[in-house]
Amino acid sequence: MSSKSFKQLLAYSIGLIPAAVLVARLLGDDLGANPIEEVTHETGEWALRLLLLTLAVSPLRKLTGWNALAPYRRTLGLLAFTYASLHFTTWLALDHFFDWQAIVEDVFERPYITAGFTAFASLVPLAVTSTRGWIRRLGKNWATLHKLSYLAATAAVVHYWWLVKSDVTEPRYYAAVLAVLLASRLLR
Repeated sequence: MSSKSFKQLLAYSIGLIPAAVLVARLLGDDLGANPIEEVTHETGEWALRLLLLTLAVSPLRKLTGWNALAPYRRTLGLLAFTYASLHFTTWLALDHFFDWQAIVEDVFERPYITAGFTAFASLVPLAVTSTRGWIRRLGKNWATLHKLSYLAATAAVVHYWWLVKSDVTEPRYYAAVLAVLLASRLLR
């Protein structure tokens, strides 16, 4: 195994630690009174954190000149998608038990669900087209398509903000980080 492959594997492994901790908590019956809600919130927050870290790679590279960060952007993005998929699947399977009518109603009637669904739907084409083959096939259109990450991050922050309703302290921090990351792109 090459040094680069080992580093990528290590990055994926580190990125999956929160999921492993969540599984350990589940097996240890340590998820509180509402385990489904706890899993939903934990996976959603990790998806958002990793998505913001993904968006931070380019500005950090520009600021520090450390180009060795570049390969980790895809790793972080795929980890963000993994947690977003776990978040979405928990909501779909454990909250709604695949009741498609209730799911569709939820998406259209509850604004925070609409924002969350928008974030997840925006991540799907990014994950699908993250391979070298897709990058080659799409050419310069790949970079254009991957600007959906800004929409995904914005929708995810809005989703979290609208979800908590009263104490928006944490969502405000995520919104501030996102604002800085988006501003850094405008300043380029």
